[in-house]
Amino acid sequence: MNPSAHINHHAVLRARVALLGSGKPPLGQRVAAYRVLAQVSPLAYLPLLAVALGKYARREFADRPDIALALHMESVAAARRMCALEPERVELLVHSLTLYREQLIHMDRQEEVRTVEKELTTLFQADQR
Repeated sequence: MNPSAHINHHAVLRARVALLGSGKPPLGQRVAAYRVLAQVSPLAYLPLLAVALGKYARREFADRPDIALALHMESVAAARRMCALEPERVELLVHSLTLYREQLIHMDRQEEVRTVEKELTTLFQADQR
């Protein structure tokens, strides 16, 4: 089956128009556009999505830890997908994991913090090789 068969081409067009319009769209609108465009051009938009999600969580949802945590988790997932496609992008994953870890600490979820720290340690050790 053709992979583009599942893509909503109108949504892709709307996302591109939103990003190319005059002025910089609000962060939430950029996140929505990057989510759509990452399906079509992952190498181009996954890094933008991962970074934007981290900013969005910190700026717009600092007072809503449950939503911020979900956005940080999505950022980590986007960074992991990026790293799978382009291994040199480990710094993107480290950045996303670090923000995720900070949110977990803020929410006092120590077991999950340890899991993230183990992953970060593994990434640092692999980078040293």
